[in-house]
Amino acid sequence: MTPVENGRLAVEAYQRESFDLILMDVQMPILDGLAAATEIRALEARSGRRIPIVALTAHALDSDRDRCLAAGMDEHVTKPVDAHQLLAVIDALLAVHV
Repeated sequence: MTPVENGRLAVEAYQRESFDLILMDVQMPILDGLAAATEIRALEARSGRRIPIVALTAHALDSDRDRCLAAGMDEHVTKPVDAHQLLAVIDALLAVHV
C-alpha cells in the first residue's frame, strides 16, 4: 500500500512502483483524481499494461460516475465507503485483470 497526498504524487508512484489496483480519491490537491487517472491512462498507452483504477468520491450522482469512467477509471465507489461494496468491486476488477 502506498498512500499519497495528491494526484501528482499518485502519478509519480505509479511510474515508480508496480500495483495491482489503484484506489483514487477524486478530490485531491495539486492534481485531482480525474486528471491523475487520465495521466496514468496516457502512460499506460505507451507501456501496453492496464491497472484497474477505482474512484472514491462523495459525489454520488450518475453524472459524477460518468465523469470518473470518462477519465479512465474502471469503477466508482461513493463515500462514506461501504467495506463490503468496496471489496466486491476490488474482487470483480482483479478477477478480470489477472
